[in-house]
Amino acid sequence: MRFSARRNRTTRVGWLIAIEAVTLSAHYTNAQDRSQTRSMVMSRGGIVAAESPLAAQAGVRILESGGNAVDAAIATNAVMGVVEPMMNGIGGDLFVIVYDAKANKLYGLNASGWAPKGLTIAFLEKQGLKDMPQRGINAVTVPGAVEGWQKLADKFGRKKLAEDLAAAIATARRGFPVPEITSSYWAGAVDLLRSNDAASKTYLPGDRAPKPGEIFRNEDLAWSLQQIADHGREAYYKGEIARKILAAEKMHGGTMTEEDLSKFSAEFVEPISTTYRDWTLFELPPNGQGLAALEMLNILESTPLGQKGYGFGSPRALHLMIEAKKLAYADLRRYIGDPRGQKLPIETLLSKQWADQRAKLIDEQKANCDVSAGEIAAGNDTTYLSVVDGDGNMVSLIQSNYDSFGSGIVAPGTGFALHNRGGLFVLDPKSPNALAGRKRPLHTIIPAFAERGDTRMAFGIMGGWNQSQAHAQFIVDVADYKMNIQAALEAPRFTKRTFAGCDVQMENRFSQNTRDELKAKGHDIQLLGTFSSAVGGGQVTLRDFSTGVNYGASDPRKDGEAIAELQVQ
Repeated sequence: MRFSARRNRTTRVGWLIAIEAVTLSAHYTNAQDRSQTRSMVMSRGGIVAAESPLAAQAGVRILESGGNAVDAAIATNAVMGVVEPMMNGIGGDLFVIVYDAKANKLYGLNASGWAPKGLTIAFLEKQGLKDMPQRGINAVTVPGAVEGWQKLADKFGRKKLAEDLAAAIATARRGFPVPEITSSYWAGAVDLLRSNDAASKTYLPGDRAPKPGEIFRNEDLAWSLQQIADHGREAYYKGEIARKILAAEKMHGGTMTEEDLSKFSAEFVEPISTTYRDWTLFELPPNGQGLAALEMLNILESTPLGQKGYGFGSPRALHLMIEAKKLAYADLRRYIGDPRGQKLPIETLLSKQWADQRAKLIDEQKANCDVSAGEIAAGNDTTYLSVVDGDGNMVSLIQSNYDSFGSGIVAPGTGFALHNRGGLFVLDPKSPNALAGRKRPLHTIIPAFAERGDTRMAFGIMGGWNQSQAHAQFIVDVADYKMNIQAALEAPRFTKRTFAGCDVQMENRFSQNTRDELKAKGHDIQLLGTFSSAVGGGQVTLRDFSTGVNYGASDPRKDGEAIAELQVQ
């Protein structure tokens, strides 16, 4: 009896252990069997999400030493210009959305530069040009990034600009191992860099692009950053750096003058917004393309997207999004440019009534290969980063050279490429985006922000004309398909960088059946890889003010990550 009871107890315990093991195994399996590659980063402290772990770490260290989200964003951006010089740097432009948690207020900053006063349609036509040059000195507009840093530091920063730039200066001087994706970008620009002596000397040590893991140093860039640390924006727009830029302009036959640099100023602007489901999305006003993301979401809100039969990745849902993109971008191309000195129909394009009219043009059975802008009565290379600090202040920042290494021109002794943002102007004098001196071109780079209840989210997805459509897809994934921010960043995306035709690029994670049904509707599908850089790379930080918890996410299409601040007090 004693033995039998012990055996029964042993058997009962064994079953309990077995049941518990099965239960744990099920939980373990469910936890591992998911569609996203990594979890969100969570912290009660600050989080920096950037395309480079080195850059994100620089921002985190600023937070840990008493800086706020703006200080961390400047530090992160400065390091990004060192470690990913083809994408961004102090030769490019900058746009920012800042969320002040205490005031519950958003601020927008447009730090995009204007064309030199002498760079006009007539000037280029005299040289026999019929289209805007995409490289070289006549594609160079005044770089706005440094002016943007100064404006941000003066208004919001807790630290001096010199402290925010210290990590970038040290990284440029000591060098860093070149990451894998960055190395591939670098290798693709060798011919361009060889066309300019200073660019070749700066970026092609040994007359070749650095390979992954090789140490790259940039003493000239360290000098330029130190000048800015010591003298602020004056060093760039009036001082030693300005003199080197103007000497390069003269050498290459450019039109930029001392006044073009010294009189430039970034400006604070009021973000524009729309609602989508229970979220409010904010973008910056023109001359950026963010309005297209808002119009695209307005169009989609009147469709059955997210309902039965229109689930994530379904042919019906994708067809609606692709067609909405075409409509919004057609309006963008026709009506948007620099708002200064001309009246743009921004309110009309943002209205729900306009979106309802445009949505009626979508044929659910057939792709439109010839989309035109609506009639209104008269009357690719970028970096994005996101920061949240322990107090809930947030920064959504995007900065760019436009194309890889921009114009391809480096002013000797400066260590950075001058961007080619002027390439986005057109030479049609009737266009709102027509080239003119002291005018800013239509811009591709856009930071974004969203809110719902106690939640605030700073996000962006880079990549030329991909950006507005990528923003809209991200918001749809969060709002309609209830994905968390990491899953929404990783979800397969489509992109259509052209304005005409039925071509559309799609990552291969969309099913063959889905692609076949879209082809049957008339879409010309160009297949991309699993996680393709063609659809851009994004970063996100999110704050839940009801719990005081911060969240971060980073796109696997880039080399970066979201890094949390270590709070030790």
